[in-house]
Amino acid sequence: MATWLYRLGLGAYRRRRLVLAAWLAVLAGAVCALVVVGGKLDNEFTIPGSESQRAQDTMAEDFPAAAGTSAQLVFTAPEGRKVSDPQAAQGIQRTLAAAQDAPQVAAVIPPDRAGTVTPDGRTALAQVNYDVSRSALDDGTLDALEDTTRAAEEAGLEVSVGGQAYGNGVLTPSVLELLGVVVALAVLALTFGSLLAAGMPLLTAFVGIGTGLAALLAVSSGVTVSSTALSLALMLGLAVGIDYALFVLSRHRTQLAQGMDPRESAGRAVGTAGSAVVFAGTTVIIALVGLMVVRIPFLTVMGLSAAATVLIAVLVAVTLLPALFGVAGARLAPRPGSRAARRAEVTTGGTEDAQESRTSVMGRRWARLVTRRPLLVVLATVAALVTVAVPAAELRLALPDNGSAAHGTSQRETYDTVADAFGPGFNGPLLVLAEADTPGQAGQRQAAAVAGRLQQLPGVVKVGQPQYAPESGRAVIQVVPEGGPQDESTQDLVAAIRDDAATIEGETGAAVSVTGTTAIGIDVSDRLSASLLPFAAVVVGLCLVLLLLVFRSLVVPVKATVGFLLSVAASFGAVVAVFQWGWLADALDVARTGPVVSFLPIVLMAVLFGLAMDYEVFLVSSMREEWVRTGRARDAVVDGAGHASRVVTAAALIMFFVFASFVTTEDAIVKPIAFSLAFGVLVDAFVVRMTLVPAVLAMVGRGAWWLPRGLDRLLPDLDIEGARLHDGPHKEPVRPLTEIKAGTG
Repeated sequence: MATWLYRLGLGAYRRRRLVLAAWLAVLAGAVCALVVVGGKLDNEFTIPGSESQRAQDTMAEDFPAAAGTSAQLVFTAPEGRKVSDPQAAQGIQRTLAAAQDAPQVAAVIPPDRAGTVTPDGRTALAQVNYDVSRSALDDGTLDALEDTTRAAEEAGLEVSVGGQAYGNGVLTPSVLELLGVVVALAVLALTFGSLLAAGMPLLTAFVGIGTGLAALLAVSSGVTVSSTALSLALMLGLAVGIDYALFVLSRHRTQLAQGMDPRESAGRAVGTAGSAVVFAGTTVIIALVGLMVVRIPFLTVMGLSAAATVLIAVLVAVTLLPALFGVAGARLAPRPGSRAARRAEVTTGGTEDAQESRTSVMGRRWARLVTRRPLLVVLATVAALVTVAVPAAELRLALPDNGSAAHGTSQRETYDTVADAFGPGFNGPLLVLAEADTPGQAGQRQAAAVAGRLQQLPGVVKVGQPQYAPESGRAVIQVVPEGGPQDESTQDLVAAIRDDAATIEGETGAAVSVTGTTAIGIDVSDRLSASLLPFAAVVVGLCLVLLLLVFRSLVVPVKATVGFLLSVAASFGAVVAVFQWGWLADALDVARTGPVVSFLPIVLMAVLFGLAMDYEVFLVSSMREEWVRTGRARDAVVDGAGHASRVVTAAALIMFFVFASFVTTEDAIVKPIAFSLAFGVLVDAFVVRMTLVPAVLAMVGRGAWWLPRGLDRLLPDLDIEGARLHDGPHKEPVRPLTEIKAGTG
């Protein structure tokens, strides 16, 4: 791999104009496709094969208005007045008449017909049904509905509009979210000591992000793409795009400082650091593509979208970046006498002064500290991570609803008003599809019997009159639970109806199934929960196999896998503490505490797995290089950590600040995902990789690099460290730095 990438880097350097033109053409093509084709994001959650989805699809045949999305109009009279007062009643009637004529409205159910007027007469709830899904609503449809409230407001009523038709919108990066890019630039400038070098990873990352997002939005015209998929692709593309370029650029500048020819250095950087980038990117891509096994369409698209963005970041790092090296030439070399040049001397360890100055490197100091008492460090680190992970035992999963929307939004105000006035169950009613064995009047009697039977179940507040289709014998019955859409009592009620379905059919003659937005959300969460352990097993197994191939060691893969599991568990614990228990919820502007978004654990495991492998490869490969060169196990750990710590630290900080900047969003899905990724990167990089890994390897000593001979002969040699580049025919004479700066490279 290293030899092939070396040639790729040299080719990109030599044909830099062609490579730059090709990438500009790809970017322009993606943007043109977006402009021509356009696209629309779809935030609907579907789960093919589930009972709720089958019932939803069947219900759409006879009851399109019930199968589509819906909105709520909540009318509240001032203190001392009632909605039944003549003026208020007339205002409500005019508003509902205007709503019936609003775009795409299939039916309006007034409060008197639905029986949704509070006992004190101050609040009334009307429902507006659409015969299309939320994603199929035209632009301006909900705005038109909101305009219909004017008549009721003129009558002195307070009106709020919300319901299932309102959901998470498209994430629009704000100033706070773009702050992550500014911090990344500052970290890069401190790392390289050069604005030219610092700007290069940002430039390549923006090219990758622009290409990936434009293509994704263009594809969304024919494929269901959610705003969360777009947000995850943006976060990951920005983070890994900067980090991958950082790794390759750092190696290139170190080699330039050592006097290597810029062209040769570009090839070597892509062949060595680029090999690690390809491996790390491949692990992220495989983990994200693995989301397909869950068999939920929106999660599959999310994984494929993010994987495509990571793939583009890898291609940019090994082709566009060396082409930019060719444009910059020797100008990327650190100035003689600068801190960057002195660090390069320390890395090579060529002079006695450089050898003595090794102890001044912060990374090496830290490595010496954690390897001095390795057993104590291992025990303390594991104990701390396990403590942080303790809340994860109470992890609850659910899809977000309007109760998680930002305070002050129309849908959140409506949700809170309905919950306070009528009860939380009115925000997430269940729909029961009853299919009678006989159409006509006999089927209608069976549907009425089903409604009466449902009313007897514990946890049911209200059962609506069945909507009956005499031709098919099907009926839709609305069931209002005691709890809200995310409450355990609602999940229990869905399970109770399904468990009781055979009995109900035996008593009434009608088959029943539960559907609706709330039931579909419960089914999605259940399938994700059931898929978590198998997916974790796949990821853990993949981790063991890949690291066994890369490092040809038994200890390193096991240690890396255990460290990854500790990082994930600690991240789960932090998410539960913040988003379920409410710790720091006000500081992070969490709109509502409660169950965690149901696909967060799988997404976190997939993404964090790849990022953890990034740091593992760059850190441990540096240690392995020292071990192969010197044969001294403990010194190899310290020196290797000293070589890699600065780049790994910078990469982790960039990742952390990019993810943390997205925590400021009000999106109820993106916020916990961004928080979990930011916390996970921080823990994995600094606690696991920079602390636990050196301590374990120092404690094991020479055994860390042991592999049975039979297995050693069986495994292919990937040469991810690029050892063949140092011994093969690619080696060119090293030119003095002054000569390089005088020439063009």
